[in-house]
Amino acid sequence: MTIASEIRSNVTKTYVFMTLFVVFVIFAGYVMGNALGYGNSWMFIAVAFSVISSLVSYYWGADMVLAMSHARPADRQRDFDFFTVAENLAIAGGIPKPKLYVIDDTAMNAFATGRDPEHAVVCATSGILSRLDRRELEGVIAHELSHIKNFDTRLMAVVAVLVGTIAFLADMFMRTLWWGGGRRSRDNDNNLGGILMIVGIILAILSPIIATLIQLAVSRKREYLADASGALLTRYPEGLARALQKLSNDKEVLEAATNATAHLFIVNPFKGKNFGAWFSGLFDTHPPIAERIKLLRAM
Repeated sequence: MTIASEIRSNVTKTYVFMTLFVVFVIFAGYVMGNALGYGNSWMFIAVAFSVISSLVSYYWGADMVLAMSHARPADRQRDFDFFTVAENLAIAGGIPKPKLYVIDDTAMNAFATGRDPEHAVVCATSGILSRLDRRELEGVIAHELSHIKNFDTRLMAVVAVLVGTIAFLADMFMRTLWWGGGRRSRDNDNNLGGILMIVGIILAILSPIIATLIQLAVSRKREYLADASGALLTRYPEGLARALQKLSNDKEVLEAATNATAHLFIVNPFKGKNFGAWFSGLFDTHPPIAERIKLLRAM
């Protein structure tokens, strides 16, 4: 396996997931709208909601994430390695140096956000900056810069909007049913209407779960891609592999992380809080660290 083939594989899989996600949103809006007798108007509501949410996320998403994470601007003297590593790798990657922020927390983690390379942010915890050597830190920062260069930060913002749209449609559908709304019962109470109503109720219950699973699957694919792209940038996969090994051994939970921001981090910030069931992997925001290390060392 080569780095280039790993990148191509993950790009293809991500586009497949995204296509299925968009189709699923349209299908859910169509079924729920017709089940209530409103026709395709619900799809237009979904589109309007998505556009407004996308604009908010596009222009102010990074600021909201930094505020939620209680991050401070990095200081060049205090965080010298962070600054110089980011500067060098940004030049090597052909992108502007992102704004740098630090979360003062001894847990080891990092993330990238921002709508494009010109408005990007890389944020690291004080724990990861103090406990990684320079080559390991290069691996982590290269991973985050790869998210920026590959426009993963924008992609995940779009995915989050699609998940929100699904939740919005499901909530509207159940509230309308609860209050006896809709036109189906008044206009044409036929077999097709009954079938659509049953399917609509099932979708309203299951679609937020399915949407979240797709979001997490896309997130995991982008982590694999950023690992491969980061290794290509540094030409030293072992640096990131060693960093991930240290991150795996660190069991401290990052208090500043939330369910809304967990998928952004290089590793799951809620270490030790995963389910033990066989299906737990479906609900992970990140792929298994052992698998990531194995793939890096195979490169």
